[in-house]
Amino acid sequence: MTAVSDFAARNRRWNIAALGIDFGLFMAGLSFISSATVLPAFAASLGASTLVIGAIPAVMTVGWFLPPLFAAAHTERLAEKLPFIMRWTAWERIPVAVFALVAFFVTERAPHVTLTLLLVMLLLITSVGGMLMPAWLDLVAHAVPTRLRGRFFGLSSFAGTIGGLGASALTAWALSALPSATAYALCFGCAGLAMGISWIALAVVREPPATMAPAGADFWMHLGSLPALLRRDRNFTLFLAARVLSFGGSIAAGFFTVYALRVLRAPESDVGVFTALLVTGQMTGLLALGWIADRCGHRRVIVIGMVASIAMNVVALTAVGVGGFPAVFGLYGVFNAAIQVSALNVALEFAPSAEQRPTYVGIERTLLAPFGFGLPLLGGHLVDVIGYRAVFGLGIVFGIACVVMLFFVRDPRHQRPERLSTTALTTS
Repeated sequence: MTAVSDFAARNRRWNIAALGIDFGLFMAGLSFISSATVLPAFAASLGASTLVIGAIPAVMTVGWFLPPLFAAAHTERLAEKLPFIMRWTAWERIPVAVFALVAFFVTERAPHVTLTLLLVMLLLITSVGGMLMPAWLDLVAHAVPTRLRGRFFGLSSFAGTIGGLGASALTAWALSALPSATAYALCFGCAGLAMGISWIALAVVREPPATMAPAGADFWMHLGSLPALLRRDRNFTLFLAARVLSFGGSIAAGFFTVYALRVLRAPESDVGVFTALLVTGQMTGLLALGWIADRCGHRRVIVIGMVASIAMNVVALTAVGVGGFPAVFGLYGVFNAAIQVSALNVALEFAPSAEQRPTYVGIERTLLAPFGFGLPLLGGHLVDVIGYRAVFGLGIVFGIACVVMLFFVRDPRHQRPERLSTTALTTS
């Protein structure tokens, strides 16, 4: 144990830098294909229905969220996580670059084929990412001490959003100066480049050797133990209920850009402006919320994020023209920052031991997958049936319910102080 602790201490700065660059560049790549602005606008330019546009966040959510629990048992049996991550992570990076060619050569000839390939690509990227999430987070947990993780995610995401500002500027210029297919192909190509460089940073992480034998439970035994775990850890179960409601709070997020373009008659070049405001709100939130999370706990950060989600829906509901609408994206950025900083971090802290971290992350991800998939689709259907503004109002109701539920959840860092000592032993 002493040798492992010494190894972790010697390589801590290196690993924090490498993992931070990996995460930051990956997030920068996602900014070029923002699911809140660029992808809905791209789909709308191809004549997609509101249901198809709603399917974009739905497909991405089910990819990110469904696989982790099923990968958790395998992850816990791995003595080293990095080789497993490197073996599969190409499949969440290369498809983005390939789709740049599809957007350039296929969009105008076969828009419906392009839409289908877009959804397939997003499902592949996010499914692989979801499968690797427990292993990657466990790698981060070993490299970054508990009381630095909020700032780690906040600052690395902040660095990524600086790249996101460049992405928004490029998007605004491309959509105003280039043919639509060329502009969107350029966005996908830049996303693939950023994700490719992040792959190199991930490859140079120095993983600490295992401190104990890997878990021996097989998949079915592991899955069968989960109902008892949820009954035993009622606080975690209440947190999961609040997270379900948080998805409802963002039910309309995928339609803000489409509403601005189709109803408020914003020019298509405003997509770049919306992305810039989204990124600016996110940057501001990341700097502040990472600090708050390390000092006050992640539950408080998630409450702040949900208040921002309520406010963004209120602004969207009451906006009478394009002039007042940009604030929606700034508030959405704060909401995204809160989720980035704390949603995964708090799952690590709910775990009573280091060995169970992949399981807790897997439960948090996979249990939410049906809601993350279904609610955006429901939002798309409701937009057609009752209109955009009614869906914005529904988001307000969900957001308020989530905040109320979170007040019944005790922050695990303060609820069980011994978890900190267990985690510190494995990360120091």
